[in-house]
Amino acid sequence: MSETGNSRNDQDSDGQPQLIIPPKKTSFVTKLRNYFLAGIVITAPISLTIYLTWLFIDWVDRQVTPLLPSPYNPETYLPFSIPGLGLLIMVVFLTFVGFVAANLFGRTLISLGERLVNRMPVVRTLYNAFKQILETVLQSSSQSFRQVVMLEYPRRGVWAVAFVTADTTGEIARRGDQELINIFLPTTPNPTSGFLLIVPKRDLIFLDMSVEEAAKFIISAGVIMPEDVGVAIPADASADGEAQSAAGLAAADTDQSDANTGRKNNLLAKGEV
Repeated sequence: MSETGNSRNDQDSDGQPQLIIPPKKTSFVTKLRNYFLAGIVITAPISLTIYLTWLFIDWVDRQVTPLLPSPYNPETYLPFSIPGLGLLIMVVFLTFVGFVAANLFGRTLISLGERLVNRMPVVRTLYNAFKQILETVLQSSSQSFRQVVMLEYPRRGVWAVAFVTADTTGEIARRGDQELINIFLPTTPNPTSGFLLIVPKRDLIFLDMSVEEAAKFIISAGVIMPEDVGVAIPADASADGEAQSAAGLAAADTDQSDANTGRKNNLLAKGEV
């Protein structure tokens, strides 16, 4: 009975014998290779992050720690160095400078320093440029590098991802015959270099992805694709919207027709037509 059932299961609906292919077994070497690659995928991002962070902390320590006088340097009394000491001193120093600059005395000192810098031909140009860039980027209400756009570049049909820096103003906006936007088009895989483009707003497609997602997309050369956060419109809702729009247009045409008929009747009553 069991043999009959097995023979029936090995046949298709037409009664023809069906070939059953056993699943392919994974070799031991293939499993080891997959485990090794999985280990790289897991440990590589963590290792690179720790390594780059350590390089930054070490660089700050080597720049700041030697500036401390020996009596105030803890490493003078300890048989080992303290990692992160220079970074901690730098954070405290910058916080103190911001605190001093927030009161009247600090603003007076800064004003005197800026007057001195403005008398230096080359230094004042660099200082004012860096100051304006930092104030624009760090301003909380600024939209610099907070919007991601897509544009056709370097030719029609080829698209690139860029960041909005600011709305075009001044002489460039006055001489342009349309609304223009300044955008920064970064290069791959180094996003710190790129091109400044002044593009008409109508030629840009504003994306919903965040700046971090766009940066990952650019640095990875398109390997890491951002998730689509757009809200899909149901077909029923779209159909209802189109029906409502058509009904609104029809109602507007009817009102216009009634208005024209009423105007014509008034003219007939006055004998003008």
